[in-house]
Amino acid sequence: MSTSSPSSSPSAVPPDGTALIALDPWLAPYADRLRERYAHYRAARQRIEAVAPLPEFARGHEYFGFNRGTRDGRPGVWFREWAPGAIAMSLVGDFNGWDRYAQPLFREPDGVWSVFLPDDEFAGRLTHGGLVKVHVHSVLGPRDRIPAYIRRVVGDPRTHNFTGQYWAPPEPYRWQHPAPPAPRSPRIYEAHVGMATEEYRIGTYAEFTRHVLPRIRAAGYNTVQLMAIQEHPYYGSFGYQVSNFFAPSSRFGTPEELKELIDTAHGLGLRVLLDLVHSHAVKNIHEGLNHFDGTEHQYFHAGGRGQHPAWDSLLFDYGRLEVQRFLLSNVRYWLEEFRFDGFRFDGVTSMLYLHHGLGHDFRSYDDYFPPHVDVDALAYLQLANELTHALRPDAQTIAEDVSGMVGTARPVDEGGLGFDFRLAMGIPDYWIRLTQDQRDEQWEMGALYHTLTNRRPGERHIAYAESHDQALVGDKTLAFRLMDAAMYDHMSKASTSLVIDRGIALHKLIRLVTFLLGGEGYLNFMGNEFGHPEWIDFPREGNHFSYKYARRQWSLVDHPQLRYQDLAAFDRALQDLDERFAVLAAPPPTLLCVHEDHKLLCARRGPLTLLANFHPHHSYADYRIGIDAPGDQRLVLDTDRPEFDGHGRVAAGQIYPGRDDGQHGQPRSVQVYLPARTGLVLAPVAESP
Repeated sequence: MSTSSPSSSPSAVPPDGTALIALDPWLAPYADRLRERYAHYRAARQRIEAVAPLPEFARGHEYFGFNRGTRDGRPGVWFREWAPGAIAMSLVGDFNGWDRYAQPLFREPDGVWSVFLPDDEFAGRLTHGGLVKVHVHSVLGPRDRIPAYIRRVVGDPRTHNFTGQYWAPPEPYRWQHPAPPAPRSPRIYEAHVGMATEEYRIGTYAEFTRHVLPRIRAAGYNTVQLMAIQEHPYYGSFGYQVSNFFAPSSRFGTPEELKELIDTAHGLGLRVLLDLVHSHAVKNIHEGLNHFDGTEHQYFHAGGRGQHPAWDSLLFDYGRLEVQRFLLSNVRYWLEEFRFDGFRFDGVTSMLYLHHGLGHDFRSYDDYFPPHVDVDALAYLQLANELTHALRPDAQTIAEDVSGMVGTARPVDEGGLGFDFRLAMGIPDYWIRLTQDQRDEQWEMGALYHTLTNRRPGERHIAYAESHDQALVGDKTLAFRLMDAAMYDHMSKASTSLVIDRGIALHKLIRLVTFLLGGEGYLNFMGNEFGHPEWIDFPREGNHFSYKYARRQWSLVDHPQLRYQDLAAFDRALQDLDERFAVLAAPPPTLLCVHEDHKLLCARRGPLTLLANFHPHHSYADYRIGIDAPGDQRLVLDTDRPEFDGHGRVAAGQIYPGRDDGQHGQPRSVQVYLPARTGLVLAPVAESP
């Protein structure tokens, strides 16, 4: 398997799952449990390979559902469904007048049902866009169901009922652009297509392609992460209650329009990741997989184990062969049919643990092994990552895991889970606690640095100050948490407000230290880069089905007299910093100094030196700070620049002579003017043209 792993791989050891110990000696007492974990993965892999090689096994979408083929030399369309508990099945739809008896399916071995529709009978009846369902007779009685592998589902705007569509465009989409090479460090713009318009409605793929992709490119990001793509019946679920795993949401447009979005992104030099939901499924019977063949245990665990206690959703049985085929085929489908460049796997913590991480603090290494762990789910994630990288060696996968599961972002053959990155989920939660519970003059610099840099050695992380999670209804964006109602009246550059001045200064500082210290990649949710106000709330009964908070107010950042534009300019400068100095790909930071009374935090990352003064009112003139970088230093970023809505108290491009008289335990030093609530970034003059 090919993964983009850190260069500091442990020395070669037998592939028994214990190579992780070389990176983390605290795992030595758990060597046997690591071997058991790896052996379980190998057994799962061998069960699959007894059927077919892993990449071939993951072609379920080319067999199940609607696929063209032949029977006895006659061309036509096969329809197949896996439903071992069903008593009888038939295919119904516009093509046969919804006659439940006209096209019965025939049961084959292993619970597979099929019917063949020859072109000479059905070519003029089973047409592109026609509505279809499968009629299932089970112990629960007769029901019309949406096929499990359906590739398009549409909702009736009057009844809000969903129905499958036979999707077979006469001309396949013609791709124009190859995917850009994988970036050394992904700088991810997380986005939701539906709420990417400023109007009070649902946005479309086509609008996102025309209006939002150019913004993302201009903002300096190299990767787009799309949420809510897999079809979901309830818009307010933010896309995390999936019903139809192979169907891109029809709310936003057609599959071809999604392909054009991805193709256009590639032409702009942007990679595109899918926020993939394999952690659970919606309970809905009419739209989803629940009781599809009349049993609880077809795709999900039966009984209480199949119910997520917090999400009111269903949990897959990851140890079942056809469930593995369904989900692994889903991975292959999105990679090949839509040319996504990788995945952010949602809900990994919930998948990994039988307690789903609920009420668990993960204080001991014992927490990362049975009896707490769902070993089948862990093996499934290893298989999914192995498949992803076998099909697309340049693909990048990210784990949404808050537990710190050992080896999450290490290769499978080391005993890891095979992800390329894990989300540094503790960082945004920490910023919420600080901004909510303490005045900034109470923030502890040492604790801040520890939180930003507390990550497993050898595992790459995606840092972020806030994502969509921090702004959902009941919470606030970071900007709104810092400035609150003052944003309504004082974001004009002609207005003065101490609340706004403080909030903007801290907004920039928080992003600066998170960007430079928090990980090997970076993520931002759309609009947060310019301090989008308020929260996110989708249309629902509780807000009278309003779209007021389910949109993005791009006009705020486009207005030259509003401060939002300056925050966006600062965020662009952060992205440029990585472009120029590859700082996110550099080794982990080195702490230079922490001064709690002065509220100073100084660190080095790669060639760059960070000097951050969090003090609310003390500026430091002629302050000598210890550094460990050679030569003279040039100022390459200053949060206080006027173009970033700052006061311009430090001369742009300032050069600071390096001296050999050490300070703060460092061998060299520079003398700087460091204003209150300001961050400076220095680079050696030789490396900063």
